[in-house]
Amino acid sequence: MRRILALTTLLLPAHAFAAPMRSPAEIVAQAPDTAWRSVAPEHLLIMKLADGKRIVIELAPDFAPIHVANIIRLTRSNQWDGGAITRVQDNYVVQWRVHDEAAPLPEGFVAHPPAEYERPLDGLTYMRLPYPDPYAEQSGIASGWLVGREGARIWPTQCYGVVGVGRDMPPDTGDGRELYVVNGEAPRQLDRNLAVVGRVLAGMEYLGALPRGTGALGFYTDERQNVPIVSIKLAADLPSAQRPVMQVMRIESQSFRDYLAARAARQDPFFIKPAHGVALCNVPAPAREK
Repeated sequence: MRRILALTTLLLPAHAFAAPMRSPAEIVAQAPDTAWRSVAPEHLLIMKLADGKRIVIELAPDFAPIHVANIIRLTRSNQWDGGAITRVQDNYVVQWRVHDEAAPLPEGFVAHPPAEYERPLDGLTYMRLPYPDPYAEQSGIASGWLVGREGARIWPTQCYGVVGVGRDMPPDTGDGRELYVVNGEAPRQLDRNLAVVGRVLAGMEYLGALPRGTGALGFYTDERQNVPIVSIKLAADLPSAQRPVMQVMRIESQSFRDYLAARAARQDPFFIKPAHGVALCNVPAPAREK
């Protein structure tokens, strides 16, 4: 059963961004252990590529529970093992698929999930950003995830490092057998149009450095160009010694408030003119491997 939290709204007025002299990187490095939460191993995917590179993904069951459950079922039935990255479109997305889309689906798999593109705010801790957002009436951070908001409805935003579900034309919503990660300027026009199922916490630099596809939409034109996926495993299914301990900064912590302030109005020595503003996708909750 999904844990329900009391709704908490953390208001952050513009004048609160009296930026400290420390840089965002210094604030993150100096944050105490109490400023971090550990990601549950049942919400962590470990992707291994053929060249040995490792990518760690945090799943988002609070936003797309049925799609996430499908992805976990595919993982536990080893359908990602031997899959491939088939598309790398510059400044847009990296996309991958299971090894055989014609293979029998695992028990409990939902072939036609609902459109899990937005949800009520109820049950999530929320911090509002005090800056205009061109894609939403309001934007902020809900339990560590970057979101747009309209009234009582919120949706996860398509920012760099966000993992979503590929789909065909609507009403198709995708079933989780093809996933993508945003690898460039945030394509926020995709907000509320595709299911967001997670975000990359470690290894995004490897995905971002892959050769670009030369076919339409960045697909590789020859299967020999595909980037092989050795495996995708759920951290909870690995021996404890092999599980990465990933942590995300708590948005209610003072360290996170300081981080936001520094991102909005840089006053560390390199900067001459503080911006006194920041776009939503430029303030993701910091992550670390402990």
